[in-house]
Amino acid sequence: MADTVLYEVSDGLATITINRPEAMNALNIATKVALRDAVQAAAGDDAVRAVLLTSAGERAFCVGQDLKEHIGLLAEGSTSVMSTVKEHYNPVVRALTEMPKPVVAGVNGVAAGAGFGLALAADYRVVADTAGFNTSFAGVALTADSGISWTLPRVVGPGRAADLLLFPRTIKAQEAYELGIANRLVPAGELRGEAEKVARALAEGPTVAYAAIKESVAFGFSHSLAETLEKEDELQTRAGASEDHAIAVRAFVNKEQPKYLGR
Repeated sequence: MADTVLYEVSDGLATITINRPEAMNALNIATKVALRDAVQAAAGDDAVRAVLLTSAGERAFCVGQDLKEHIGLLAEGSTSVMSTVKEHYNPVVRALTEMPKPVVAGVNGVAAGAGFGLALAADYRVVADTAGFNTSFAGVALTADSGISWTLPRVVGPGRAADLLLFPRTIKAQEAYELGIANRLVPAGELRGEAEKVARALAEGPTVAYAAIKESVAFGFSHSLAETLEKEDELQTRAGASEDHAIAVRAFVNKEQPKYLGR
């Protein structure tokens, strides 16, 4: 895996770090390939029970597409310059949103364009008080990608999403918290520690239940109440049959802290 993306697994937590701080963690081809491989590796590893996606440095979480590389490809007359959506962004976003384990984004700075999309693809966002978010796409005459046309309306509502996509502006951290983009707002110096604390708590939790919660919330957005009730029944049956449910019930009765196995 390229050194532009760092990947580490420890005690059930996979930490994926975009590592191009000198370029504000912009996504060139090598970084996108490495990020796709890392996220898919975490998704497919049964030893991983939660994922922390974050970035190196303090200025930026990810400013999206590396426009310097992009301009060069356009100048060369590359016919596949936009294939990056299909080859890189789509697989990354699908792996983040569909993996049966929680994903935490530790947003340490600016998240723009696809960087904003990556943050929204996570289940929970811990955000530094110096961070900011910008859709950016219309500013370079492009449409939304990296799943943001699906995730952003679900977080802020369709009307506000249209405003933020049509008229890109930087949403500062406090406003992001008020809009629900940030789940937890922390001082910049505490971002990495707090994000890891949240992710490790999830890695030690009832993984089967978390997967069911993640699946049911996604399902409910695009299905009727009747269909969602049926899905809840299906998922509750699965969660109720897990070892972790039995552990939780015994611990509750015995007034003990449960120690989950993730199965």
